[in-house]
Amino acid sequence: QVQLVESGGGSVQSGGSLRLSCASSEYIYSPNCMAWFRQAPGLEREGVAGIDSDGSTSYADSVKGRFTISQDNAKNTLYLQMNSLKPEDTAMYYCAATSRRCPNVRVESLTYYYAMDYWGKGTLVTISS
Repeated sequence: QVQLVESGGGSVQSGGSLRLSCASSEYIYSPNCMAWFRQAPGLEREGVAGIDSDGSTSYADSVKGRFTISQDNAKNTLYLQMNSLKPEDTAMYYCAATSRRCPNVRVESLTYYYAMDYWGKGTLVTISS
């Protein structure tokens, strides 16, 4: 069973940056899809960014141009570089993965959410104004 562990969350001021990491307990052979989701208090969990084993990426409209998803296969680690952070980015951020290709739908969609097989426990990001 693949285990995912997130780290890198914290509290920063608006306009600041954070880099989240997600370490996988084992390599997920291609094809695969890894993604970041977030859940703010009182809201549904939403997709933020996804990366396919072919290197293609997708982003939620709310983070395009500010967030960058990447992975280091040698380290079995997924990253999310978050720049120009806003108070509305405050949420618990979750790493997720599947041993299938990323769904060909918007990352914000429920289809993308339900496609994931493995989930981390989350890391908290708090942005103050």
